[in-house]
Amino acid sequence: MNVALSSDPAPRVRPFVEGDADRWDAFVKAHPDGTFFHLSGWRRVLERALGHRTRYLVAERAGRLSGVLPLGRIRSLLFGDSLVSTPFCVYGGILADDDVTRAALAASARELAENLRVDYLELRHRERMLPDWPCKDLYVTFRKEISPDPEVNLKAIPRRQRAMIRKGISNGLVGEVDPNPERLYRIYSESVRNLGTPVFPKRLFRTLREEFGDACEMLTVSSGDAAVASVMSFYFRDEVLPYYGGGLAAARDLAANDFLYWDLMRRAAERGVRIYDYGRSKREVGSYRFKKHWGFEPQPLYYECHLVKARAIPEVNPLNPKYRLMVETWKKLPLWLSRIVGPPIARNLG
Repeated sequence: MNVALSSDPAPRVRPFVEGDADRWDAFVKAHPDGTFFHLSGWRRVLERALGHRTRYLVAERAGRLSGVLPLGRIRSLLFGDSLVSTPFCVYGGILADDDVTRAALAASARELAENLRVDYLELRHRERMLPDWPCKDLYVTFRKEISPDPEVNLKAIPRRQRAMIRKGISNGLVGEVDPNPERLYRIYSESVRNLGTPVFPKRLFRTLREEFGDACEMLTVSSGDAAVASVMSFYFRDEVLPYYGGGLAAARDLAANDFLYWDLMRRAAERGVRIYDYGRSKREVGSYRFKKHWGFEPQPLYYECHLVKARAIPEVNPLNPKYRLMVETWKKLPLWLSRIVGPPIARNLG
């Protein structure tokens, strides 16, 4: 992070307006800490697909952008009232050119949270930005450089996991890029139901595809004529991030999930991707161990919070004993019913 010179004008923080989108995205793409989740398109996704109010902030110095902060408000009777950067995303906190701008954006976000009287404000960072704020110690991310050579990437995967990938290959599995999210949604909705998690509305996946185009891609794996695993991935600069994915019950015996993420890695490397971002996991859960088996090492995430009405950082996640009965009950729901009642709940999980 750069330090602003004493002669620089103080940054002015103001709300995002529609005419800011191109400048905002250019700033995000040029900033070394910019992520896919900082892009302005998420504002429209949050509003149109999930029905949440956004409060994006822009910092300027002498008419030049020096920082951005995407914020969304999640109001729920079940899960409380929060202001988050960025809801439903792994990353998306303060992006600033210097410490003064970072401090100005943090202060503006804190003031906004106080004025709105939310329970808390949460800024999601890959590095500790606000050491005086309380911080969640729950999530890690998995990121790793990959080679342009598929064989190098395959050999870098630990032997036992590599054997699972080869099993998927020997089972004749085939990966195919999907033009629409229909197969993805059918597979993903069943997969999350089996985990006891409500599924997002189908319009979320359609809106993401409409908003981000080829930077949002669905890859589906089939065994014969049957689709068994699928993932929606995000491409940003030289990175790929598999984000919404799952497999049917048949996927386990076929090693289809293993093949799916390998096929994505292979395809991404061929198009010039150099960072494979396996995304967020809670510590020591199944997805955490799965990613470690691929040779990825966990890196801590810093979800820094300013408490307004809340007395402590809320634990809105399936590991909270408060939600254990809900999770176990959800696993037993008929699939058709979970697709109806799930989206109104999932849209408030944030």
